[in-house]
Amino acid sequence: MRRLTLLMALFATTAISVSAEEQESQETNAEKATIEVPAWVNNIKFSGYGMLQYQGQDQEGAESNTFNLRLARFILDGKIGDFDWRAQIQGTNVKGPGEPTVQLVDLYAEWRKYPEFKIRAGQFKRAFTYENPTHPITQGWRAYADVINNLSGFGDRTGEKSSGGRDIGIQLSGDLFPNADGRRLFHYQVGIYNGEGINEKDKDNRKDIIGGVWVMPIKGLRIGAFGWTGSRGGMLDPLTGEVRSVEKNRYAFSAEYSQDEYMFRAEYLHSQGWGAAKAANNVREIDYSKGDKADGWYAFGIVPVIKGKLHAKARYQCYRAQKEWGTAKTSYEAGLNYFFTKNLEMHLEYARINDRSLVKHNYNMVDVELDFRF
Repeated sequence: MRRLTLLMALFATTAISVSAEEQESQETNAEKATIEVPAWVNNIKFSGYGMLQYQGQDQEGAESNTFNLRLARFILDGKIGDFDWRAQIQGTNVKGPGEPTVQLVDLYAEWRKYPEFKIRAGQFKRAFTYENPTHPITQGWRAYADVINNLSGFGDRTGEKSSGGRDIGIQLSGDLFPNADGRRLFHYQVGIYNGEGINEKDKDNRKDIIGGVWVMPIKGLRIGAFGWTGSRGGMLDPLTGEVRSVEKNRYAFSAEYSQDEYMFRAEYLHSQGWGAAKAANNVREIDYSKGDKADGWYAFGIVPVIKGKLHAKARYQCYRAQKEWGTAKTSYEAGLNYFFTKNLEMHLEYARINDRSLVKHNYNMVDVELDFRF
């Protein structure tokens, strides 16, 4: 009996010793495996979205009926101290189906310690118009308004490649005069840019200066004005054979009301300065036949039919490539936006288009999109 008791005690002592050694070993390994991660890494957020499209039109000589991958974007957002930063890559059929383009669209950092004074540097949206910085899905239509595309640096009238309204530079902005509820009543923004669009160095060592202000007298309402002066360098003059710059002198007036899923917006844009032979696609030849003035406007309303689920919409827009009615392209559009979830929605739209530059002015267009976020 004594031997049995001694044997059991020996086993117990051995087990406790082994267990203690294993625990010590695990703690040592855990200490070795621990890696100190910088705080800013934990603040990185990955997101993105995709836009799938079907579009058909019966324009004489240019009939189409096609599915399209409109847009895909992958986004990294982060925060380091008082700085926010973003890097965004885009894939799109900007040159047309079968000719995809992948490019860096956003890369910037912004100091945001004070709401009254913020500084942003890098590549980002130009400080021009309300529609320019609007998210492509939130914007809610088959495309941005024609006047925004041509005069706000998307597929710009000066021929710069499609840039989604972006340029490289630095911007100051802020919100002032908070009321009793803390809602700020005045916003300002001013930026200095290369003037060449995305991923392009300055071609003439002149900078674009763009600024805007708006007031917000009641919740959801803002009324503003914008100005833009600058140039695009490296343009071929077909009359002299010289390479020179073309002027960009533009202004815009804007009004918007957005509250409780109701959104109404209207903007007018005007441009002075010669255009290129073709908008977008990085064309660098002046086309004097298009004149040196252009303008356009749009107005739309999006209202809830079933809140959080179904919205109805209507838009009227006009763009005059030479600020003459003979060059006007006018669209009358209506449709629905349906939300399966907050991250998945479908847009349906019909447009009746009158383009006076065509032999047969009128044609129809239908557009269906499935848009998702992740």
